[in-house]
Amino acid sequence: MKTRVVWLENMTYVAQPPSGHAVVMDGPPELGGQNLGPRPMEMLLMGMGGCTAIDVVNILRKSRQDLRGCEVQLEAQRADSDPKVFTQIHVHFILSGKSLSAKHVERAILLSAEKYCSASIMLGQTARITHTFEIRDT
Repeated sequence: MKTRVVWLENMTYVAQPPSGHAVVMDGPPELGGQNLGPRPMEMLLMGMGGCTAIDVVNILRKSRQDLRGCEVQLEAQRADSDPKVFTQIHVHFILSGKSLSAKHVERAILLSAEKYCSASIMLGQTARITHTFEIRDT
């Protein structure tokens, strides 16, 4: 996989991944950023959320669960000193559907965390990652 990151001005960059969907990133104001896009570390956390969401939705669909909605909320703490890696990440899933099985949801989250989500597994090398979920019947 190849991605380009091009400096525009101040601390603003455009990332151009192979999919062709460009993303603007910006540094914090104290480094000259203008708040024109997410910070790079925010992008990492969002990427992890997207990665695990794709896995969980896919696994639940294959399990023939009547899934109608999936929201992933992530909360992370970072180290106090450089490199300010993620040290803790909590992932909370809010899944909605018709008669979703808690057993199937728990299994899907576990499979994502331990086998499929490359982002979670990679970030888990520095961060303690925990998971919770809630099911809303719709």
